[in-house]
Amino acid sequence: MHDMTDRELFWRATLVPTAAARYPFERVPKVAFMFLAGRGVLTLAPLWERFFRSAGHEERFSVYVHAPPGVAINVSADSPFYGRQIPSQKTSWGSVTLVDAERRLLANALLDFSNERFVLLSESCIPVHNFTTVYDYLVGSRHSFVEAYYRDDRGCRSRYSRRMAPDITLREWRKGSQWLELSRDLAASVLADTRYYPLFRRHCTPSCYPDEHYVQTYVSLRHGARNSNRTVTRVEWPAGTSHPVTYGAGDATPELVRSIRTSAEPCAYNSRLTSTCYLFARKFSPDALAPLLNMSAAVMHY
Repeated sequence: MHDMTDRELFWRATLVPTAAARYPFERVPKVAFMFLAGRGVLTLAPLWERFFRSAGHEERFSVYVHAPPGVAINVSADSPFYGRQIPSQKTSWGSVTLVDAERRLLANALLDFSNERFVLLSESCIPVHNFTTVYDYLVGSRHSFVEAYYRDDRGCRSRYSRRMAPDITLREWRKGSQWLELSRDLAASVLADTRYYPLFRRHCTPSCYPDEHYVQTYVSLRHGARNSNRTVTRVEWPAGTSHPVTYGAGDATPELVRSIRTSAEPCAYNSRLTSTCYLFARKFSPDALAPLLNMSAAVMHY
């Protein structure tokens, strides 16, 4: 896609127009789907390909994949994923390299002036609604979707380093889902940050998990009023564990997907309550693909 270094890429991406800019052409807002594929294998790609093709118009979305260096994703030439890998670096769980990968995806997506919304996904995510529903929901939102909270417990408080003060105090420290969604101006703001990111790089070392804290804290500090303070990706966490539930073939049932599509507890969307709180879900294993494909038309409407 390009041969820029990270430094060149991030600099270039901060020069692009924000959402408030006027464009000298008719601009159709797009949703950038950014896949952080830790192993470089998109086992659920057939489901996503069906989802993207239900869009009917390719000008409404773009795809970006961050896979390990030297690993080529195996898709056909007519796939929406074909040719969409970005220059990458090695990542490791629990380290700042995951934040770097997120920033790399944001920077590449910002280079396309038409990208208006930016959603971060993993290779184990699925869309639980059709493209039109997802597109209208994100493009029509007045807020970004970044879960950010503070809890006075070990899982949140103990990860904070006092060396981040006075720029970030304990009460300003936030935790939340890595799987987030940003508007164009917030994405550009995150990428342009030179005050908070270096603190996380220096002081948020393993056992801190910066991918669960950096963007969450930054958005809370700088753009709290623009944030919905929730994620649009459903993840189930068993109590007392550091890894989410993985849904296999036997778990991927219409009942499960319907329960995610329509939330039992409503959430706020543009200051009004709705039962449509999640657009995506994880973590689905490769053997869940067949039952998901079988139900996609009847249950997820694509």
